[in-house]
Amino acid sequence: MSDTAKPPPSPMAPPRSFRWSRRIFLTLLTGFVLLPVYVMVSSSLKPLQDVSGTFRWLPSGLTIRPYIDIWSTVPLARYFMNSLVVAGAATVCSVAVAVFAAYAVSRYSFRGKRVFTVTVLSTQMFPGILFLLPLFLIYVNIGNATGIALFGSRGGLILTYLTFSLPFSIWMLIGYFDSVPRDLDEAALVDGCGPLGALFRVVVPAAVPGIVAVAVYAFMTAWGEVLFASVMTNDTTRTLAVGLQGYSTLNDVYWNQIMAASLVVSVPVVAGFLLLQRYLVAGLTAGAVK
Repeated sequence: MSDTAKPPPSPMAPPRSFRWSRRIFLTLLTGFVLLPVYVMVSSSLKPLQDVSGTFRWLPSGLTIRPYIDIWSTVPLARYFMNSLVVAGAATVCSVAVAVFAAYAVSRYSFRGKRVFTVTVLSTQMFPGILFLLPLFLIYVNIGNATGIALFGSRGGLILTYLTFSLPFSIWMLIGYFDSVPRDLDEAALVDGCGPLGALFRVVVPAAVPGIVAVAVYAFMTAWGEVLFASVMTNDTTRTLAVGLQGYSTLNDVYWNQIMAASLVVSVPVVAGFLLLQRYLVAGLTAGAVK
């Protein structure tokens, strides 16, 4: 028997027809996903008259002018900074509060623990629009009573996003902290650390993938949110998700600039996802198998 002969197929190997069907399905799925991206990229490199007319798969001419005009047609830089500040602050606050809350639920027993956990999770069942009018009235009344401007401010929008990302962040970190052995906490306590020392020196380093997954979730929730940003902001505090509407005027719709701006505002999220991908996958799958 020749040394180059192929070994017999494993009895557990899938049949050849299944492998080809899988390849065809994945190819079609990839094309379905990449097709809108191609349309967006090609439209962002066309003059406005070419985008407004019949769509052509192969553009007749390319220009980078839309990527230059997007900054002057609307104050995109200000919207970008507002989104960055709001999403970043909401992410930091959500992660900070979720770490302490999840650690307390995971490591300590107290009255009402189960009720708290169920309540935190049940908040995800309600649609966001259900809270729009109550939050609007609360912010307006707080502003009238105390002079603290929550409506139309970055602080009010950060607080709004915190109320939506925090429950899921706590629930997710509880499951991750439960997968971290309690022996690590006990060893840290024996070495002289207090509860906070055990948390920050032992548990948090072991829970980095879960914390990163929570941070990515909180950031993406705040970065692309439209409903509350369209009501709770004004011309000064408007975010990117709402500011992109400025490319549509009474006279025309700058489709090429909308596509170019959409690609530009997607860069932070895509770049962050690619950099933190391995932590995100590990955090989302943590605790699935024990």
